[in-house]
Amino acid sequence: MPTPFTILLVDDEINILRSLHRLLRPEGYRILTAESGAAALSLMSSEPVDLVISDMRMPEMDGAVFLAKVRQEWPDTIRLLLTGHADMAQTVAAINQGEIYRFIAKPWNDQELQIIVRQALEQLYLRRENQRLLKLTAEQNEALKEANNTLEHKVAERTAELSQLISFLELTQEELKTSFRTSVQVFSSIIEMRFADWTGHSQRVVSLAERLAKYADLKPEEIEAVRNAAMLHDIGKVALPDSLLNKSFANHNRQERAEFMEHPAIGQMVLLPIPELNLAGIYIRGQHENVDGSGFPDHLKLNEIPIGARILAIVVDYDELQLGLFMAREFTAEHALLYIKENRDIRYDSTLVQLFIQSLEAEHHKYKEVTLTSSQLKPGMVLTRDLYSAGHFLLLAKGRKLDPSIIKHICRFEQTDGKAVTVYIRQDIN
Repeated sequence: MPTPFTILLVDDEINILRSLHRLLRPEGYRILTAESGAAALSLMSSEPVDLVISDMRMPEMDGAVFLAKVRQEWPDTIRLLLTGHADMAQTVAAINQGEIYRFIAKPWNDQELQIIVRQALEQLYLRRENQRLLKLTAEQNEALKEANNTLEHKVAERTAELSQLISFLELTQEELKTSFRTSVQVFSSIIEMRFADWTGHSQRVVSLAERLAKYADLKPEEIEAVRNAAMLHDIGKVALPDSLLNKSFANHNRQERAEFMEHPAIGQMVLLPIPELNLAGIYIRGQHENVDGSGFPDHLKLNEIPIGARILAIVVDYDELQLGLFMAREFTAEHALLYIKENRDIRYDSTLVQLFIQSLEAEHHKYKEVTLTSSQLKPGMVLTRDLYSAGHFLLLAKGRKLDPSIIKHICRFEQTDGKAVTVYIRQDIN
């Protein structure tokens, strides 16, 4: 990790600034100091800063307000908050609003503070490096196409599908460009690659969650947060071992269950540095809360549980029951819905359960599903299921309307892959 990073220390007590300066200077960082929030903001307007450590209690402008202003003006800057036990309520509120990366209790442990700062800057470096590599990858795509002609036969076979994926991604990039939703969907696809047997799970959950959120008359920004949370609801499971994920939750022993129960909080923590996903992170944290208070990780009850989390609980369980990830056996769609009904007012919000039933019935009566070959496809047709490659890469998402260019790409992929493609198409019922 390159150094030096620039750290700004903000506190109205000069002794604390000196202590922090002495602690962090041996790490090789470039250290700046300010004795007030206003002075710190003025300094940041002329000096690039990678990380800010601010005290909570300061005159005129407290740490939470100061860090919120930093977030607005310099969102890439990592924000840490020094706080005493008496400030805990304000600290929790600041965290939930996504205004800080971590809080550090006073008096701090020197070694722990050094580790927190080091990890935060490592994460900042990785984020910047990822952005650089994404740009580099885009520039190299064209070069990759030409290089394929000279690669050895084995490499050519392994990269053939990648070339097709690039062409589909180019179509998406033409339509959505730098859309934030596209980025989240890519993250979701990467997560799903970790769970090969769950192909299509996230997209089905997204479709169900978005429809239920609309039936519940949520605000547009809440619907978008529900959609993002549905796409990324499994993000906290990425670090769990295969031995744990390959068994249904009902078959976990006590130790496995305890390890599994950490994933909602991990999921929220991963998304904390991305302000646009903070509300989605709150929904992800609460997806395993039960309305009777018996859930985890915070044992919230009914309206204490964010409505987005209550929506996730219903739609995720509905799909996982059918995949055999929740109970010891796979459920049919009918039996999965019966399970949801039987557990309302225990696990699920009964009002949302009723709306979920209505949304399923309305969708069922709107169209029927037909299967077609690539030669039967016509512009204007709409996919009813995600289209995946043999390697479980998402090519086209459910709900995509076909046009001549997309149909051409499907036929070209079929020729390259050497296998017939079955496409599920919506046929409206008059």
